[in-house]
Parts: sequence; C-alpha cells; structure tokens
Amino acid sequence: MQDDPRILVSTDWLASRLEDPQLRVIDASWHMPATGRDARAEYRAAHIPGARFFDIDAISDARSALPHMAPAPETFASRVRALGVGDGQQVVIYDDSAVRSAARVWWTFRLMGYRDVAVLDGGLGKWRAEGRALDNLPPTIRDRHLTPRRQPDLVCDVTQVARAAKLGDPQIVDARAPERFRGEAPEPRPGLRAGHIPSSLNLPFGRLLNEDGTLKSPDDLRETFAQAGVDLARPVITTCGSGVTAAILFLALERIGHQNHALYDGSWTEWGSFPDLTIATGDA
Repeated sequence: MQDDPRILVSTDWLASRLEDPQLRVIDASWHMPATGRDARAEYRAAHIPGARFFDIDAISDARSALPHMAPAPETFASRVRALGVGDGQQVVIYDDSAVRSAARVWWTFRLMGYRDVAVLDGGLGKWRAEGRALDNLPPTIRDRHLTPRRQPDLVCDVTQVARAAKLGDPQIVDARAPERFRGEAPEPRPGLRAGHIPSSLNLPFGRLLNEDGTLKSPDDLRETFAQAGVDLARPVITTCGSGVTAAILFLALERIGHQNHALYDGSWTEWGSFPDLTIATGDA
C-alpha cells in the first residue's frame, strides 16, 4: 500500500519510526458493552511501545445524552494535551476492536483541524501477527500545546440529515449490518426503533476491509461504494449506530480522494430514539 501520514500508514511505516521523538501513537480501542471486553485494561496489559490510551467515551461531549459525541474543541485540546500530544507532531492511531474504532478517533482529530494524523492499517491485530514489539509500560508524558480549529463541514447534525433524507441529497450511507438496516434485527441499545433513515444506502463497514483487517485498495474501495449504489461524484453523509463505524466509511472516502463528505455524529442512536423522525425498513 502507499503510505499517507494524513490518512493511513502501514505497520512497516510505523515500525521504522517508533523512535522518532515527534511521533505519538494512540491506542483507540473501544468495544460494544455486550462484548464484556475492557479496552483500557487490555491496553495496560500490552500495547505498541510508547502508545497512549484515548478513551472515546471520556473524551466526548459530557453535556449530551448520546454516547461519545464529539467533544468541544477546548475539551479535546485539554484531554489530548494530557496525553502528551500537541501541535507539530505526527499521530498514528490504532485499535484492537471489532468495530475498528481507530477511524473514529482519527475523524475526531480531523474534526479539530489536526491534519498530521493517520490510522494504522490493520491495527494491533496485524502488528501482533507480524511479531512486532509490544510492552506494558506507561508512556512518558510531556505537555505540549495543541490548538484546535474545528472543521464544521466534517460533521452533520440531525437537522441537516433530515433535510438530506427528504431531498435525497447529499447521499446518506449507513455502515450498519444489513439486518439492522432493514429493521430485521433488534438494536443493541434499548429503546431504539429498528430500521434506517429514509433514502439512505447500506454499506456495511466490513465490506471495505480485507480479511486481515486492512483497508481495501483504492480501486476496490471505489468498486465497493459503487456496488452499494453510491455515486462518488456527489456529496455523502456517513452514519451508523453511534458514529463509530461511520468513520470507517469516512476514512475510505478520504482514501479514494472523495471531496465532499461528512459524518452524522448522532447516527441511529439519535435518529431511532425520536418518534417524530420517519424511519424506513427493508432494503428501500
């Protein structure tokens, strides 16, 4: 693959730069509650040397009742500075999660205007499979100034999504499993209706990945989007259950050079909880 330190880098690329004092590695693992896994405990047991742990739920908008909504810029800056991450550093984010949560944290950095940030292709699973170094030592933290510059065009709220659903533009692309999209499977969060946002398309995030968890090639990504009915010449809003796997679609769109896409932060957790918002079921 071609490494891009603003989107996606390989394990070889990261391994060759672990001693760079301007590199910051972040473990962004996050698990659905039903899995019973503790991402922070797993990080403490073993992580890529020098990695810091980014807690998606803690570094979020505490004022919102919705899960892990994007934090305010000042909150983001304060919490990330506490991890020893600041302006002018190269950040690489990985995870060991079934939902590929690194993409969500990458998107959050990008939302805050931080450009020198990439996802580790294949995550910790690929790193482990290759027999690369791990440790359980806490990183040395040195405070560094960080200046957030929020990019409002990278995120959508429910009003913008409702307008897109009514007009059919931008295209809304849902990363959830087909059964959830069609309304045939119950939602993992209690109280949510089953179905999808009207006029949206379904592209389960796993279809963008190879068997080893790496992102497909740009040509294969374009073909996968096309097979899902997405017109890559038009704007896109990505959505999912709670804004985590929607970021994988966002990452893939960046990888293929798509120019106009945003993420619906509230996603189905917000849409499915309000009875006055119309839902659709089935494939349409």
